[in-house]
Amino acid sequence: MVKTEVSGRDRPSIPPGSRQQAKASARVPPAGAARTAEPGPADLRPLQLFFLAAAVFVVSAGYGSLLPLLPAWIAQQSPGSSPAEVSRHVGFLSGAYTGGVLVGAPIWGVISDRLGRPRILIVGLIGYVTSLLLLLLPSMGGLWAIYGLRTAAGLFVAAVVPIVPALVAAHTPTAVRARRFAWLGAASLLGFLFGPGLIVLANAIASLIVEGPGLVALSTRIVIVLAALMGAGMMLGLAWTLPPRVDAPEAETLEPGSRDRASLVGLWLLSVAVNFVLSGFELGIVLQGGQHAHSTTQEIALMFAECSLVMLGVNAILFFTSLLDKVSSRLVIAVGSLIGMSGLALLGFHQSKEWMFIGISLASAGTGLVLPVISFLAAGASRRSLGATMGSLAAAAGLGQTLGSFAGGWLFGALAQLGFGWLALPLVATLILMLFRPSSWAATGPVPKASSA
Repeated sequence: MVKTEVSGRDRPSIPPGSRQQAKASARVPPAGAARTAEPGPADLRPLQLFFLAAAVFVVSAGYGSLLPLLPAWIAQQSPGSSPAEVSRHVGFLSGAYTGGVLVGAPIWGVISDRLGRPRILIVGLIGYVTSLLLLLLPSMGGLWAIYGLRTAAGLFVAAVVPIVPALVAAHTPTAVRARRFAWLGAASLLGFLFGPGLIVLANAIASLIVEGPGLVALSTRIVIVLAALMGAGMMLGLAWTLPPRVDAPEAETLEPGSRDRASLVGLWLLSVAVNFVLSGFELGIVLQGGQHAHSTTQEIALMFAECSLVMLGVNAILFFTSLLDKVSSRLVIAVGSLIGMSGLALLGFHQSKEWMFIGISLASAGTGLVLPVISFLAAGASRRSLGATMGSLAAAAGLGQTLGSFAGGWLFGALAQLGFGWLALPLVATLILMLFRPSSWAATGPVPKASSA
């Protein structure tokens, strides 16, 4: 909105008794007037932004470091289990974690809008670190205890995943919001990329202490300790830099049935579909990457690194260029879905590790095109309810990841690599919905640039 300056010479005088009435009238727009922008937010300091992005990095690294270790860990906890049973447990454990995110995200989001987002963020990190450290207790070494603690970890991560983007969106000027969301997306992807690096470091430390069958168990415990230390560091940094409550300006309330509320439904559905695919796809890398002759844990970690690097590159292209200002977001989502489908099809019928790497690149690029667009478009919601909005989107992502983990564990246990092809079905459904119900994706147009004076 363009502001017009009025000089003191031309400004009409207001009688003293009419000043309050004039202020009240200025706050109420005339009937039929266009909705104006919300008041500008108080910007976050660079150090605050660093620790917020680092919190996303840490929880993503923790997930990425434990996922490749799950098959060997479960095999130790359940001696005599068949490969199909191990695959199912890997899927169910991943589903337990994402199920915790599904349940916790909307609850934490609503609470944060009322009690203050920084407080809830700290609570989430405390719970996340605690749930990791409890895995080290001998009494918590059983398979069902691991299920419970991974669910608890997901519940507390749900207080981090939606709250960080809500804080950034509420306290970032519109003109630089895309760039900051690019950094958040990069932090998440770099964290997932860094996770396998923790495994390499833990293996090096464990090999200096023990050799033989105990190496995997010790390495896993070292990974847990390193992930917990990183989480504790971010918790202390945020407690030091963020005040207990960072209030956003009063924002307008969206009426039920408004275009903004209705458009979020399309984003929720899209988030479920894409996260279903991504979760099952990542699980497939763990379960199917080891099926090739001479495959090693390091090669599987390299596949995850490739996945993160491709998504990171796509994220940079989206937000460090003017692509979203020039191209319909609906088109970007459609292209991403098609690329992802081609990668999954290639993975479903690949015959060598080389083709598997190519399929991983395509599937990663496709999902990497879609996911950042969802978060960025959702950031335009009313600042008063940003916690609830981001929480509901995180819940949708958690639902997709939970269903994808459970479905992936069953698909790859029953159909082996053909499970990749079946994972493409949600993307097919998305394209059909976008083709026959374009109004459901009305919010996915180009993001308008903020006007300046």
